[in-house]
Amino acid sequence: MIPNIYTIPLIQLASGDRLSLQVYRFVGAKPGKKVYIQANLHGAEIAGNAVIYQLIEYFRILEVTQLFGEVWLVPVCNPLGVNQRSHRFASGRYCVYEGKDWNRIFWDYEKTQEDLQEFAKSQVNLDIDTIKKNYLNKIINHFITLTEDIHSPSSVPFTELFRYRLQSLSIDADYLIDLHTSTDRGLDYLYYFSHRESSAQHFLFDYGILLDDYDGDAFDEAFIKPWLALENAFQKLGREIIFDVEAWTLELGSGMQMMPQSVEKGVQGVKNYLLYKGVLALNTKAIAHEMTFRSKSQITKYYAPVGGMVQARVPLGSVVKAGEKLYKILMFNKNGELPSLINICAEKDGLVYDVATNHAVNEGEYVLAVM
Repeated sequence: MIPNIYTIPLIQLASGDRLSLQVYRFVGAKPGKKVYIQANLHGAEIAGNAVIYQLIEYFRILEVTQLFGEVWLVPVCNPLGVNQRSHRFASGRYCVYEGKDWNRIFWDYEKTQEDLQEFAKSQVNLDIDTIKKNYLNKIINHFITLTEDIHSPSSVPFTELFRYRLQSLSIDADYLIDLHTSTDRGLDYLYYFSHRESSAQHFLFDYGILLDDYDGDAFDEAFIKPWLALENAFQKLGREIIFDVEAWTLELGSGMQMMPQSVEKGVQGVKNYLLYKGVLALNTKAIAHEMTFRSKSQITKYYAPVGGMVQARVPLGSVVKAGEKLYKILMFNKNGELPSLINICAEKDGLVYDVATNHAVNEGEYVLAVM
């Protein structure tokens, strides 16, 4: 297959130069689902670009009859963030103009709709495909109104323009996959939403975190929360409906790195998921992988209780028991006393799945996380 390639202007710089998005769209011989996959929303999280490159190469050798529906691939989806540097380190987690996390800026229809229960009542006796079409039209019609502010004389801040560009590409997708890594050093795992465990197992990851506690306005959250809200509304009316709409964030190893094993896990996971969903038509069956699931509310992040230097930290991937030592802090007192070592122990059992890159911490800075 040969993709349709679109270059979409994103922002014009003071120099007159433009930063752009590039979209690779593969369309199958028969209609079907729309899959949207993007990478590098946070500037330092580059591994997903390698995943998308390998997926492009994979789709290019497929016959058009082996793809149902369409797949949209957007590498380097945040060129402004990707190009931010501080010494040798990539930053790019926050918009330098507004100080906002690039993945906490997205428009969430669930927060603005006022007639959800009334809509559910009007649709409760319809078939699920008709309900899905009607609700998607409501979301899109509301989304279109955002252009009024963009084209007004006062215009909008860049984060609002940026989010509009990405969400205009993805808002009508059936399946959304956002490729990330840890900001620091992390294991491979995914974030998922309620009632999607069986689908999650087809990404072939060992660990999954249920987003039962939202940070707010993240790309995957903003996409799926309206659908989750509608499912809950139908449940109150006595009808159980789970829409075939899914959003995923895949965390592929460590920031500022393209770790081959993490890239390969991402590629194989996406392929297997698309096979499971019937997007790929191949002479093989998708497989499910047994996973360990945790809720986001069960995660414990550890922050330095004092300033100093982190020593003897347990390795990434360690299984720890409550009361076991996680790390020490070497603290230099400025009150005439000798330096001291402070032991920090686990509050509960769990797996160390993410650790900070920097071993020098101010009081209150992040050190590691346990699921």
